[in-house]
Amino acid sequence: MSNPLRLSLNSSKISSFSFSPFSPSSLIFPKSGVPQPNQTPTSGISSLNVIGPLQFIRPERLATFKVHASIAETNQPKWWEKNAGPNMIDIHSMQEFLSALSQAGDNLVIVEFYGTWCASCRALFPKLCKTAQDHPNIIFLKVNFDENKSMCKSLNVKMLPCFHFYRGSDGLLESFSCSLAKFQKIKDAIAKHDIGHSSNGQPKGMMCSFRFKLKL
Repeated sequence: MSNPLRLSLNSSKISSFSFSPFSPSSLIFPKSGVPQPNQTPTSGISSLNVIGPLQFIRPERLATFKVHASIAETNQPKWWEKNAGPNMIDIHSMQEFLSALSQAGDNLVIVEFYGTWCASCRALFPKLCKTAQDHPNIIFLKVNFDENKSMCKSLNVKMLPCFHFYRGSDGLLESFSCSLAKFQKIKDAIAKHDIGHSSNGQPKGMMCSFRFKLKL
């Protein structure tokens, strides 16, 4: 067992120290002994025993840790900036929206309208990402409500999170609002619409045609 922690003081400076767990036998007094009632203490302290574990943290190390932790947190993407894969795309304008629908062809397209401040949107998002990974043939488009208010108004988006299901550049199959507790509604819609074409070549499900009018 190592010697108990001994701090040697010289002109109020600590020259060396070591420590070990506390035990009664580890109490060590100076050679002069414990001062008696009629004995005048010595003017200087040659050694000082400190019992118990001590931890020393350099202030500069603590500051460095805080800086690195802050930088790491800042570099982390926000929850709405994460994408599940190549079939999940962020939309920033009406032009990008129409282009994505046109390029999707006959593939099913699911559009999520969300708000960065929306707690329901955030709670549902991880499960939506998992669904996108499980269905690589489906295109998932993400539309930030606050950045695309005019487009959301044109599409009659009134509640968040809101989902639109499309097939083709001009076909709306279904639209509804949904929360995490009702995520089965999204799964049911996928099972209903992601079934290819019928034998006569026409898409199954009711197709509601619509047109966009862009305001210049």
